[in-house]
Amino acid sequence: MCGIVGYIGYEQAAPNLLSGLEKLEYRGYDSAGVCVYDGEKLNVFKAKGKLKILSDMIDGGKAVKGTVGIGHTRWATHGEPSDANSHPHLSDSGKFAVVHNGIIENYIKLKDHLIRRGVKFYSETDTEVIAQLLDYYYTGDIIDTVIKVLSKVNGSYALGIICLDNPDQIIAVRKESPLIIGLGKNENYIASDIPAILEKTRDIYRLDADEIAIITSSDVKIINTDKDEVKKEVQHINWDISAAEKGGYETFMFKEIMEQPKAFRDTINPRIKDNRIVFDEINLTPEQFKSFKKICIVACGSAYHVGVVAKYVFEQTLRIPVEVDVASEFRYRNPIVDDKTLVIVISQSGETADTLAALREAKSYGAYILSIVNVVGSAIANESDDVVYTWAGPEIAVATTKAYSTQLAVVYLLTIYFGDILGIISETDYKKYLSELRLIPDKIEQILKNKEDIQYFASQQFDNRDIFFIGRNLDYALSLEGSLKLKEISYIHSEAYAAGELKHGTISLIEDGTLVVALATHENLFEKTMSNVVEVKSRGAVVLGLTCENHPEIEKSVDFAFYIPKTCDIMLPSLAVIPLQLFAYYVASLKGCDIDKPRNLAKSVTVE
Repeated sequence: MCGIVGYIGYEQAAPNLLSGLEKLEYRGYDSAGVCVYDGEKLNVFKAKGKLKILSDMIDGGKAVKGTVGIGHTRWATHGEPSDANSHPHLSDSGKFAVVHNGIIENYIKLKDHLIRRGVKFYSETDTEVIAQLLDYYYTGDIIDTVIKVLSKVNGSYALGIICLDNPDQIIAVRKESPLIIGLGKNENYIASDIPAILEKTRDIYRLDADEIAIITSSDVKIINTDKDEVKKEVQHINWDISAAEKGGYETFMFKEIMEQPKAFRDTINPRIKDNRIVFDEINLTPEQFKSFKKICIVACGSAYHVGVVAKYVFEQTLRIPVEVDVASEFRYRNPIVDDKTLVIVISQSGETADTLAALREAKSYGAYILSIVNVVGSAIANESDDVVYTWAGPEIAVATTKAYSTQLAVVYLLTIYFGDILGIISETDYKKYLSELRLIPDKIEQILKNKEDIQYFASQQFDNRDIFFIGRNLDYALSLEGSLKLKEISYIHSEAYAAGELKHGTISLIEDGTLVVALATHENLFEKTMSNVVEVKSRGAVVLGLTCENHPEIEKSVDFAFYIPKTCDIMLPSLAVIPLQLFAYYVASLKGCDIDKPRNLAKSVTVE
């Protein structure tokens, strides 16, 4: 969630740090800071609020001398947003500077231990404990000291460390929280995510758990906690740099909404060969898949909503029992899984803390793990038996759009692939599904061309206080995502309900002017959903109806109708989600919200 950058080389460090932090603003933060060695001491500059406040303070970095430094954007967990609680943190003696992503779970015990021994603290954060521990245990050998401190702390961390006695190097360490090393010519970098360094280098190392990197301007050495050297393969990032820039769009979110046809194609096309779906990356054999008694899906947030869609699609098509869990609940409910269970883990970043913990829980029971992630080499990808990458490219806006769509694309691919293995899908249906799948990007483009219709409706409804989304079956699954999109970027209270549940209490909340978004895309459930529309209309609701283009009669029941092209039922969510994303976007824009960086939210949630 927080952002880390580090620079060591021949250029002035502070401008490089600010540039990297700017590329990580999408991760969510409430304060920022840098620490640079000026040839004599470690100078720290930090400020609550937007990065621009810090940048103005140090004249875009030009006012800070030195070619070695670390920087950070903080999202408050321990201690309120403030200058004092911002990173980097200095040890009491000024010898160590630390930036940290993650949570030190036993920091109170460690802090009390140090205070009793006379160590003075200057913040409320868990991170400062690391800086003070480094000082306390320092014997003159920085690596021995780091290893000693790591043995004392429990929790998750990605750390960037500078020591005054070794100012020609940066120490980087990770456990759970992601951290990469960028490899340049006579300069090197650390960062918590690729966009921070993409303009500088495309060659990186990904640190694994409990690996320690000693980084100088000319060399990177990686060791483990036994001080054995670890050999790493250089990973080359082939993203188009424009994918991490706005490219003329007002926001990243709008750009990413518009990129969904391409992203969908990029996900499915490499896996369709000679009119068959081929997963070269999956090692799971047909015999293994046939042995599974059930499928469990675990994920968080929008990825969980993909899982809810997948439950309907898998059960309808494959006739296998499917459970879908919020990852943070799965790990604590003593789940019933074993070696006859396929666990599908979904995460955009591949680093989501609760999802990673759920994966490990499932593995401990002997389950087979197949993950759907976007980031190559991420923790979830590395710990899975099989991984299917979505190839969505960088997604910068906090509210996901194209990552959600590409995860759905993978769900459809897996459905057809597994259905073929089980012999459940006939050759005729196989061809039909494949044909419809290939047409989805074109149909998304068709919807996007009519975006002004949604924009107009949003202009009439952006000042609503409460908005309800209703639907049945897959429309209900999609309602969950539509509601989340709206609330996370517009701050409007919104709820999603299975339409049949309205009469069991929820309808009491409907009053004159309440907006209800009714999804009615499924042919065999259209009339039932219209009955629910009549119920809310009779109580004063204003209704936006979303249906397929073959149901113009919806206009008799709703105040405003938006149509999507027809496709096979299981793929309707990929089309219906587009107007819901656009509606949330336009409402938030009309309200003047910070769409790419909504308050209190982070792109990658790497703590529980």
